[in-house]
Amino acid sequence: MSEKANILIIDDDEAILDSCSQVLLKAGYSVKGARDGEEGLKLFKSESFHMVLLDLKLPGSDGIEVLGHIKTENPETPVIIMTGYASVESAVGAMKQGAFDYMAKPFSPKELRVNIRKALNNRKMLMENLYLRKELEAKIEFDLVVGKSEAMEAMLDVVKKVSPSESTVLISGESGTGKEILAREIHKHSLRRDGPFVVVDCGALVETLFESELFGHVRGSFTGAYETKHGRFELANGGTVFLDEISNISLNIQAKLLRVIQEKEVTRVGSAKSIKIDVRIIAATHEDLAEAVKGGKFREDLFYRLSVVPIHVPPLRERKEDIPLLVDHFLLKYNKRAKKNIQSVSPQILEALRAYDWPGNIRELENTIERAIVLTRNDQLGLEDLIYHGIGSGLSFLEPVGGKYKTLDEIEKEYIKAVIRAHHGNKSKTAKILSIDRKTLLSKLKRYNIQ
Repeated sequence: MSEKANILIIDDDEAILDSCSQVLLKAGYSVKGARDGEEGLKLFKSESFHMVLLDLKLPGSDGIEVLGHIKTENPETPVIIMTGYASVESAVGAMKQGAFDYMAKPFSPKELRVNIRKALNNRKMLMENLYLRKELEAKIEFDLVVGKSEAMEAMLDVVKKVSPSESTVLISGESGTGKEILAREIHKHSLRRDGPFVVVDCGALVETLFESELFGHVRGSFTGAYETKHGRFELANGGTVFLDEISNISLNIQAKLLRVIQEKEVTRVGSAKSIKIDVRIIAATHEDLAEAVKGGKFREDLFYRLSVVPIHVPPLRERKEDIPLLVDHFLLKYNKRAKKNIQSVSPQILEALRAYDWPGNIRELENTIERAIVLTRNDQLGLEDLIYHGIGSGLSFLEPVGGKYKTLDEIEKEYIKAVIRAHHGNKSKTAKILSIDRKTLLSKLKRYNIQ
């Protein structure tokens, strides 16, 4: 989605101000003008501008001083200096202060339009680079669409219909089912595909910094705010913002998020200036938000705003017919990474994978196949390659060894080892899958001497 660029012109020459305004208005831009530095800075602080045309010689505060204030307030805003006193010294001084370019009066309408386009393109690139987006990787792999089960076909039918729309989407599903991957796929097939896709992990952000992360802050707004920070919504402008694990945000932040959705604008912490935004929101949760609403933990009005189109991602245990296709997909993916040539898996492996309930869903299956490929010495994955990960051994937990059945402690120890290995030692995820708290898990790890 494209937005109409808002340009501020600061020049005490009425003829220059009028002629530049007319050229830019005809080119489709929105334009505001100011006749001195004080008026210009007041406008700049009260509205959101994409760039500034600034005269070097102004009454009162000169152009260099105004430039410094602009770059302090919004460092990403490109400023083109205009002057009738063209000299190498003034050009170098302006560029050192952060000016994007320099134009000597008089200049032609074409020169003005070309420089404006360059400045706006530079701003767009800068805004995109402020956020290290995963889209910059060589390829975005859509692992979730691998599968032909009825559950998947029903879900993907909804995805195909909603992707080109502007509707807000709420994705629900267990951890590891691929909610973020699905959100990326919706974005990739939307009208905003050329815009940024910005992820907000609502479960990982500290409550005290949450508002700053979402909406940004101005320099000096609180202790540690040493420079102006762009919020995730600003960075997602023209694209999509993905709010992962939305159920984790507080009622206070929920109220502010609701206002953002309704007003389509954000206000940085410590600022009174509202910034217009154009974003599509996709949210995700592994919890039942409707139940959270009933329990008073989630605002009902925000719930209805987010769940215009609800999509539920089925867990892997409900689409086990897709496992062979997923395994083939991960074989191809990790053969390349590990520089191996494993062509197939044994029938026993597929039987073991289908028998397992996959509490970690697709993420757990992917980790299992990746680790088996890395560690195996064979050309075909066999059951022995899975036993190390606790998947194959799941079939033999209850079988007697040497004529003797295992104790409950032995079975529990094997299962805990299997789950924590499958999640690369991540204790928080292991505790969640086992439905115990972290403290209990740590106690069991110590008791069973599991490293």
